[in-house]
Amino acid sequence: MDIAPDPVAGTSDRTGPRTRDRTAAEILSWTCSVVGPPLRETVRRMTPSMARIVSYHFGWQDERGRPCAEPAGKVVRPALVLLSAQAVGGDAADAVAAAVAVELVHNFSLLHDDVIDRDRTRRGRPAAWTVFGVPDAILAGDAMLAAAHGVLAGARAPAPAAGTWLAESVVRMCEGQSADVAFEGRGQVELVECLGMADAKTGTLLATACRLGGLLGGGEGEQLGRLERFGRALGLAFQLTDDVLGIWGRPDATGKPLMSDLVAGKKSLPVVAALCSSAPAGRELAAFYQRRATARPDAADLGRMARLVEEAGGRAWAELAARTAARDAVGCLEGLRSPAARELAVLAEFVTGRDH
Repeated sequence: MDIAPDPVAGTSDRTGPRTRDRTAAEILSWTCSVVGPPLRETVRRMTPSMARIVSYHFGWQDERGRPCAEPAGKVVRPALVLLSAQAVGGDAADAVAAAVAVELVHNFSLLHDDVIDRDRTRRGRPAAWTVFGVPDAILAGDAMLAAAHGVLAGARAPAPAAGTWLAESVVRMCEGQSADVAFEGRGQVELVECLGMADAKTGTLLATACRLGGLLGGGEGEQLGRLERFGRALGLAFQLTDDVLGIWGRPDATGKPLMSDLVAGKKSLPVVAALCSSAPAGRELAAFYQRRATARPDAADLGRMARLVEEAGGRAWAELAARTAARDAVGCLEGLRSPAARELAVLAEFVTGRDH
């Protein structure tokens, strides 16, 4: 797979030292230009029925198969792959296949998560399962997972460990999603359990993205360890930020309904932190969750629940924990002295400062 030129003058990994570090927007734009064409080609090679659903999910087509340009994902994970390859002195071109594979795995999980959670909206438009039905949405996710392993097997710089790492990360992600669903039906969830769920559900794939990029970039030993630890800490920061946005994010930015996590009854990190507090607001919040079995909260209830999470300290704790995790992630990069390593730190700052 050929790599697209860097859009920032003087910053190509093939043309000598960069004149400046890129912003997060520039990094993600570059990642789209690099990963977009091979990702589309991979989807094009699927059977027409699967390609249609996957193309809709990615925002490339509407429900009738007509080209469109709906908002796409943030491509943070493939960006981590490419930058990690460069951070160990390698060429991002050797990691493009891994970046495509990671993006496919991530979106496989999103398709399945929407079905499991019955989320009707994804990126501001109807989720794929509401358009094509549950069976075909699940099968399209399966097709993406299979395609991811196929793409990685054909990487320019194949490494036997790469496929194993990706497969193991999928199993761990499934474990995290299973725990997330199970928490909704439990009366009490401990914060340490919720942190473990977040690590499995989100941290695993970010850690794998960094480790795969480092491996295909020629890294080894401590370099790969640092990248993996960076990705895992960044995953926690990412999930904490997602959980804050799941309650207080603006629908026009998140593409999800207002207070979507409270509507779904999610025991997300700020909610669990509030429920585990000794504050009166935490006890009142627990009463709302106990009543969900017999009465769904109305708009007034949801607003009150969001305020209770704040009053019990859940939001403040989550926002501080996200900043701390991002700072810990950046600390893991010490010893990787390259522009790409600094740009990994830029992505860490982006993750905790985003609004969607």
